[in-house]
Amino acid sequence: MADMIEMQLQLMELDQFDIYWIHNVWDAPHWTEELAKYFEGKDNVPLLGVSNHNLAEIKQANEILKSHGLKLSAVQNHYSLINRSSEASGILDYCRENDITFFAYMVLEQGALSGKYDTSHPMPEGSARAETYNPVLDKLEVLNAELKKLADKYHVGPAQIPVAWAIAKGTLPIIGVTKTGHVEDAVKAANVALTAEETAELERVADNLELNVIRFWEKEMK
Repeated sequence: MADMIEMQLQLMELDQFDIYWIHNVWDAPHWTEELAKYFEGKDNVPLLGVSNHNLAEIKQANEILKSHGLKLSAVQNHYSLINRSSEASGILDYCRENDITFFAYMVLEQGALSGKYDTSHPMPEGSARAETYNPVLDKLEVLNAELKKLADKYHVGPAQIPVAWAIAKGTLPIIGVTKTGHVEDAVKAANVALTAEETAELERVADNLELNVIRFWEKEMK
């Protein structure tokens, strides 16, 4: 663990990273233990987090870190309007209760909730996301129509509403940016304050679609 961390810091020409992830659950307790040993007793410990962990695994990681005088500070899971298993399983509540930042990835479901795609304009064939979302674009059109209504109300694009929803739920959405406009869009989303009623209506519409978009590298959080 020490060799890996120090090699990466040298390659990046940094003294320390802001956050260290145990990214998947394979042999995670072992790697969490090794990460804890590395940072035990050090000053200015960064955020230590886990990704793609269920509630039991998150609690286990936290206990391992606590045994070394550290704490779990971050959880990163797939979370969107059409995948709220991290909420239903109690993970979001646990994070709130234990001062753990929940990072939500795939908030836009790889563009499926951006308003860019519909049955007339499917995702390019041959990609994993096309295989997942193109067969259910008729259902997604229903949700995207609701996103468009709110986007018009708040004078933003449809893609900003799922991000605003994730923020309203107390999570920190992970936004992929490759252009200046993506950063500007993220700022706009952060300035949208959805009402409790609007949040609930979006969730009602999404839940009624009964979609399963858990990807091959993931699991449903229980």
